[in-house]
Amino acid sequence: MIQPDLSGRTALVTGSASGIGRSFLLALAERGADVAVHYNTSDEAAREVAATARESGVAATAVGGDVTDPDAVDEVFSAVEADLGSVDVLVNNVGRFAPSHWADIDWEAWNGVLETNFNGTVLCSKRALGPMREAGWGRIVNVGYASAEKGLVSPKNFPYFVAKAGVLMFTRMLAADTQDDGVTVNALSPYVVENSDEFPEDAPRGRWATYADLHQALLFFCDEGSEYVSGENVEVDGGWLPESV
Repeated sequence: MIQPDLSGRTALVTGSASGIGRSFLLALAERGADVAVHYNTSDEAAREVAATARESGVAATAVGGDVTDPDAVDEVFSAVEADLGSVDVLVNNVGRFAPSHWADIDWEAWNGVLETNFNGTVLCSKRALGPMREAGWGRIVNVGYASAEKGLVSPKNFPYFVAKAGVLMFTRMLAADTQDDGVTVNALSPYVVENSDEFPEDAPRGRWATYADLHQALLFFCDEGSEYVSGENVEVDGGWLPESV
């Protein structure tokens, strides 16, 4: 496994009170990063994750806020900066999934999925970039979805697929904009992960992707030696290519 030394770095993982985000945050803490556990409503769970992260010998804090609200995003980053210093590693993990056929979806659900998955990624990246550019170093990792790169479509997941496709385009555009700043911007796109509710029949290799599988890509992107890798998307999906979705 890639073992980057993140000592002296500060990492913020959005939506890290549980699931994939929690695993990302703890993986970064194990490599020496001071970490900020972000949550929206899961205050107690976030504080428990922060306590677990401290067992790795790093500083950890829990910060709450709505990533779709620019003022709340600024407050989240300001709180992290006050406790741990400027954010060096940002993982845009938080997202919302509301499966619904196009004919049935309402505007509130549509907007909620795009606001959380796409606009949350944009707002947090924008807030993180100023200090990263000043420091001349930064790592932004956006969580996508494997189907977006393959150009697949799903009538049952309109807003989610649209949002994740937007995340990939945003990743590439921001990578181009930051190529001279010491900042890299990449995407990590899983298919079915161990915390999924259902095990699909077409799951490659006969198993879920484990959190550890995802960590391989995350830690590679965060490594000091990956400074020339930017604007890329790594699909952690076991080679998944279904005939239809």
